[in-house]
Amino acid sequence: MKKPLFFMAILLLIGGVFAFTQVQTWKVAKDYSIEFSAKGVDGIFKTFSATINFDEAKLSASKFVMTIDVNSINTGNGMQNKHAAGDEWFNAEKYPNIKFTSSSFEKATSGYSVKGKLQVKDVTKDVTIPFTFVKSGGKGKFVATFTIDRSAYNVGKSGGDVGNNIKITATIPVTK
Repeated sequence: MKKPLFFMAILLLIGGVFAFTQVQTWKVAKDYSIEFSAKGVDGIFKTFSATINFDEAKLSASKFVMTIDVNSINTGNGMQNKHAAGDEWFNAEKYPNIKFTSSSFEKATSGYSVKGKLQVKDVTKDVTIPFTFVKSGGKGKFVATFTIDRSAYNVGKSGGDVGNNIKITATIPVTK
């Protein structure tokens, strides 16, 4: 009789731990925006997907996995889009996605920061991205603005008509 009670107690304990460490799963709304700008170019990525598990009270259990479809690049110029997806720049045929996977979160002075791995083409680097999160009922919005050096990811040749520092602004509305 003691063995079944012991196992039941263990199961309840494990279940309780998981119940307290679960974080809110957010679904990306359709009106998201992934914008980029630099000297000589600006535009958007039209196709983006993400798994967002985020809870302001449980940052250590939060997780982002985000993917941008490189072929969805839109600079407003068809020839420029084709060139950007080509071998010299993103090489979308071989590397169709840009991916970010979080490793940790911190509360910042104004918002939060997330550390993780950013993979562009065949290069993966550790990055820290500042962001804000505003929640209202069953909805929320993440906004991140940061800069990356495209030459560090072998995107195009350094210098030329396009600046090396690319400013990225991601506005991601979410629902529960």
